[in-house]
Amino acid sequence: MKILIIGCGRLGSELAQLMSLRNHTVTVVDKDPDTLARLRPSFKGQSLVGVGFDREVLLQAGIQRADALAAVTGSDEANAVIARLASRFFHVPRVVARLYDPRKAEIYRRLGLQTISPVAWGISRIAELLSFSTLNTTLSLGSGAVDVVETEIPPLLVGRAVHELTLPGEITVAAISRSGATFLPTLGTLFQEGDLAHLVVLASSMARLNDLLGLRG
Repeated sequence: MKILIIGCGRLGSELAQLMSLRNHTVTVVDKDPDTLARLRPSFKGQSLVGVGFDREVLLQAGIQRADALAAVTGSDEANAVIARLASRFFHVPRVVARLYDPRKAEIYRRLGLQTISPVAWGISRIAELLSFSTLNTTLSLGSGAVDVVETEIPPLLVGRAVHELTLPGEITVAAISRSGATFLPTLGTLFQEGDLAHLVVLASSMARLNDLLGLRG
């Protein structure tokens, strides 16, 4: 894939390094030449000094042939503009914008822009760690709106069916790990002692999951 990364701060430089190591063709754009110095000597891609929402700069970076673009500058406004340009004007297939303000991230997401909000994700994750220590989050989706969590089935659910730990639109048992194997359960599958359940949960429904697991004190 040909990937453009606009912004070479801590996130942009590490992302560029990772995608380069995965053998993608990477071009990094930043208006500060000193910031581009963050790129390690092992980085195999290209770098370009310029403003990320300047049309000529984007053309020079090869946006017309890009398969994906990440807008990760230090400005929410710039990232939103860059992402919309890439998606709507240049028709880049995959576009992601990093937005610090969760409210802006939600607004742009409703407009069809894929956004990542470290603040929203961080708040959700910290709250979870403080309140639901028995649940292990393995993946967060939609800036923390949906989590994939795993938990060992408590004694009160042993012998009970999967549907008793399911709330349509809120909590789904996606898989169960049992005796070294992982499988997709049906709503009638019975939990056994030692089962590890992998669940997809709305962040707003974590308290309800906690109740279903009998974890509230």
